[in-house]
Amino acid sequence: MKNQFKTKKNLKWFGMAPLFDPKEGQTVIEPLSGGRGWWAGAPNVLYDDQRRRFLISFRHRKPRELGRGFKACIAESEDGRKASIIWEGTKEELGSDSLERFCIFKHPDGSFTLYASYVDPHDLRWRIDSIHANRPEKFDLRKRSQVLTAGDAKVEGVKDPYVFLVGGIYYMFISYVPSPPKVDENLKRHMHETADVFNTGISRSHTALAISRDGRNFEWAGDIFSPGQGWDGYATRIGSILHTPPGFTVFYDGSATVQENYEEKTGIAHTFDLVHYQKLSVEGPVLVSPHSSGSLRYLDAVEVEGKVYYFYEYAREDGSHELRMNTVDL
Repeated sequence: MKNQFKTKKNLKWFGMAPLFDPKEGQTVIEPLSGGRGWWAGAPNVLYDDQRRRFLISFRHRKPRELGRGFKACIAESEDGRKASIIWEGTKEELGSDSLERFCIFKHPDGSFTLYASYVDPHDLRWRIDSIHANRPEKFDLRKRSQVLTAGDAKVEGVKDPYVFLVGGIYYMFISYVPSPPKVDENLKRHMHETADVFNTGISRSHTALAISRDGRNFEWAGDIFSPGQGWDGYATRIGSILHTPPGFTVFYDGSATVQENYEEKTGIAHTFDLVHYQKLSVEGPVLVSPHSSGSLRYLDAVEVEGKVYYFYEYAREDGSHELRMNTVDL
């Protein structure tokens, strides 16, 4: 699998990203305990040229019966391997049942935004807020602002934001659950009584796009990436993109059924315009763990000085998940 897809202009292979062997990755953050439901992952990463450090946003999770996603962290790393925590936030600060992937973003003016996804305590549907600060160590969850709720989008849940800037326009990929055709009070209660509609199987998990000119006020643009008929028939959650001129390589989490929720695997697609996509991993996932469920998900790719640093959540032998990193030359 390694380097199966890689640009080689002499062979007229254009716009393809180099891949990697997950077994050769290095552990960056370990789960807090062993066994299924203990996860360290959902990374979102940037490289700050001024600090000359990677900034790695990730979350810790316990098994559902012990509290689910309970803590979000930001770690700093010089090499992408050894990391030290510089910020933490908890679900209690949000008054929430659970939190999931956060997204850290640095703006052209040097300030930072942390986009947070968590269960809204008012209606038990996933939502997205933002927190602004001059330095990532200064994020304060008490000072958050609403970005997007399920009610805003007229869907059943929005989470796992992934934000990037192209030509002065902010794009946000969002994992969301569309509303079923007919929703009565009984169905609504069934969808949200566990505060996790993504794990009910009532409706599938899609990816939507929202657009902004300032990184604060986002306009819902709708569905851009939907489940297929095979290995990704239940969920298609875009986790990140890598600029591979003249287009973008897209990494997404897929699962066949709701039973594979929480244990997705990674597929790839290609886009020229960030609206229309062609899946390349039609027959099956491209990146998997050799252990346990095979889950390899929430992949983020960062290009630094001629190398691609891949950060991802990876299933371990005991069923827990760790945050892992691979490096590949461009």
